[in-house]
Amino acid sequence: MHEDACYRAVSSKDARLDGVFYTAVRTTGIYCRPSCPARTPNRENVDFYPTAAAAQAAGFRACRRCRPDAAPGSPEWNLRADLVGRAMRLIADGVVDREGVAGLAARLGYSERHLTRELHAELGAGPLALARTQRAQTARLLLQTTDLGATEVAFAAGFSSVRQFNDTIREVYAMTPTELRAHQGRRSVVQGVIPLRLAHRQPFDAAAVFDFLGLRAVPGVEEMVARESGGARTYRRTLALPGGPGVAEVDEPSKPQGWLDARVRLGNVRDLTAAVQRLRALFDLDADPEAVAEVLGADPYLGPLVAKRPGLRSPGHVDAHELAVRAVLGQQVTVAAARTLAGRLAARYGAPLPEPSGGLTRLFPSAASLAEADSADLAMPVARQRAVRGLCAALADGTVRLDPGVDRDEAGAALLALPGIGPWTVSYVRMRALADPDAYLPTDIGVRHGLRAAGAPGPAGEPDGDAWRPWRSYAVHHLWVAATEAAASERTLKTYAKASK
Repeated sequence: MHEDACYRAVSSKDARLDGVFYTAVRTTGIYCRPSCPARTPNRENVDFYPTAAAAQAAGFRACRRCRPDAAPGSPEWNLRADLVGRAMRLIADGVVDREGVAGLAARLGYSERHLTRELHAELGAGPLALARTQRAQTARLLLQTTDLGATEVAFAAGFSSVRQFNDTIREVYAMTPTELRAHQGRRSVVQGVIPLRLAHRQPFDAAAVFDFLGLRAVPGVEEMVARESGGARTYRRTLALPGGPGVAEVDEPSKPQGWLDARVRLGNVRDLTAAVQRLRALFDLDADPEAVAEVLGADPYLGPLVAKRPGLRSPGHVDAHELAVRAVLGQQVTVAAARTLAGRLAARYGAPLPEPSGGLTRLFPSAASLAEADSADLAMPVARQRAVRGLCAALADGTVRLDPGVDRDEAGAALLALPGIGPWTVSYVRMRALADPDAYLPTDIGVRHGLRAAGAPGPAGEPDGDAWRPWRSYAVHHLWVAATEAAASERTLKTYAKASK
């Protein structure tokens, strides 16, 4: 971090850097987002920290005005493929709360000592402190949005004792849990539903994300429903979480704002951290749209597309195994056909919800159940049946790992070694299941049609995509949108010409 640049961002209240670093004011003992509306502190009184955990470890408490703990996550953790980046993705998913530091280190293939040393060197805090900061945010959310008792909140947020919970809340927020609950008022839970606000950086092309997810919604597992007013939509889906099934719904905003309104219903409230992180990945809420636009906007073909659709995201997924299976189901067929097949498999092999929720009735089938699927249920060529079964068997026995902390290159190589898995499938899985911002699909028909629509020459003169690094996943989505719009325009022209005869 360059401190002079950080201070300029603080002086200009630059919300694009919220979550990228934190400002701590020595004279007040408070740390804030760069965009905090409070008066800009004098430069000599300010320190900068790469994480909220580092600021807390230095003795600062969270600002009550800008709520820095609720800032969007840093886009760096999806961009980086090194040990620190992989560790941060796993910590965000709640691995330390579920498996401890030993479990985190084992997943990453390093000793606890080495992992802690690396995180301290770069982030100013170890894995326990980083997880503790996350627990405090989860506890604040539960205290202020649910009717759960303080003891229930403590254990649901991942604390090992009520005393640890009380001490952490006082240290981070300078309030007791009771005072924190009363500070902003409490919204009562409706039938166990926890309301959320999922922060993101502007601009955000919400319509494109909801279009993308709605087109691919698997019946029984996902649905897109229209809200009563404003024409906006709500995306709903089931979640397979560590503690049991859940249901999430996210509202399409009717006007630009810095967050998405969402709600989750959980079988086990300990899953809140994992549910929030997976929704953030699904909607790509930690992206830095300005950084993407700076690179792609300079390209002669992509520049006009970026200007037309600012804030276009690269949607991830809530379940890497589900996405990988759906990627194979979608090989060489239309999106509609792949969705239909996925819906049939879900109806046949998916575990039913304890209680249906609207059109949502079941979870997507587990890899283990699909590895033994009957051939009659796999309406596809024999070679692709073998690919589906082989992939599911590899996912079930751990031969192929797709968790948030996996090395993407190693995961790609393991996928490519399976029969029936080619480069297109590997790149698609990297882009969506592993949140890789730099996955490219040069052979994809939609990408090629998008290039034609953008004015690129024929196959011999197609750009290789190197100039778009490290944001090639976003380039793919811009090209897919261009191809879709070009196809719609062509259909309109044909319809008009036919009607004019």
